[in-house]
Amino acid sequence: MTRTISQIATGNGSDELRRDDYFPTLIYSINLHDAEDMNREILAAIYDERERDSKGIERSNFRSLGGWHSHNNLHKEARFKRLTDRAHKMLAGIHENLGYDANTRLQITTMWSITNPPGSSNRAHIHPGALWSGVYYVQAPEGAGQIEFTDPRTMQIMNSANFIPNKRRKTECWTKVKVKPIAGKMLFFPSWLYHSVEPNLAEGEGAEADRTIISFNINQKRIPKPKPAS
Repeated sequence: MTRTISQIATGNGSDELRRDDYFPTLIYSINLHDAEDMNREILAAIYDERERDSKGIERSNFRSLGGWHSHNNLHKEARFKRLTDRAHKMLAGIHENLGYDANTRLQITTMWSITNPPGSSNRAHIHPGALWSGVYYVQAPEGAGQIEFTDPRTMQIMNSANFIPNKRRKTECWTKVKVKPIAGKMLFFPSWLYHSVEPNLAEGEGAEADRTIISFNINQKRIPKPKPAS
């Protein structure tokens, strides 16, 4: 979209300075209105899974700091169907917003849980093999650690500009974006976008101090054609 930034005086007239914004990085978010009841169910299912498989796996989480990562197929389990169905409704909205092929749908292909006790965090990473990724906050006590997205443009590494000191930059000039975790909030972002999680600095002990989330990877799948009547 072309927008006029300003009129630049040049001698007897003025020239119009315009700007086009291309190649944006899109992050979608939604706060579920009925999250409280659903989160109680999901939290119980997560802790049952953690009791069954206390070791879990290690990906972006730090086992040495107590971070636990479940297996990657929670979307196939009945206890998580309520959340999975809800996420697919949100993904249908993204599919329509972006003008994707009507013969396809955005579908969760892997889904897992991570619990970070106080002091735990997640290293910077991306999600290979997926088109979109997402996170849903099941439990997020105050200070539980923000997710941080990093500007993917290499020019920020090559040569960074200087800005007016002590003045808030325009959002298009940010190099990092942090989002505070809130129980019931869901985020969707491109799988190639680097992100990390700050240490959980929540006060308290036991499960109530855990930062507990569900994450998922999403791909575009072709909708099967109905079989002809026999």
